[in-house]
Amino acid sequence: MDITLGENQDSLIIRTERGLTISGTRITLYDVMDYVIAQYPPKFIQSLFDLTEAQLNAALSYIEANRSEVEAEYRQVPQEAEELRHYYNQKNSEIVSRIASQPPRPGTELAWEKLRSAKIKYTQSMNFLILN
Repeated sequence: MDITLGENQDSLIIRTERGLTISGTRITLYDVMDYVIAQYPPKFIQSLFDLTEAQLNAALSYIEANRSEVEAEYRQVPQEAEELRHYYNQKNSEIVSRIASQPPRPGTELAWEKLRSAKIKYTQSMNFLILN
């Protein structure tokens, strides 16, 4: 479903399975909302997402004109992401466990040992930061 924002403007904001999206990109209005709420300047947002001026203006105009609707959907995004994460963790838990229990491939033992050591160091440094 395309949402036209103005008479002279193409359908730059469309609804996809990802939600309200800037046409021709994978960038959702919820991505842009993070930076709008944090009060980043429009030029920063444009540069960050590599948007044209027309795309950015369409996104900001749509957000402003439909603020309550966009904010309501924006609040649902983290909840839906958590539900998906939980679903895929359950669905893939057996496969992940099976893969994790396999021994390293021959010739990769040194790399695995290095990774294990790095994880230990990281955990120790995080514990140090938490305790201090």
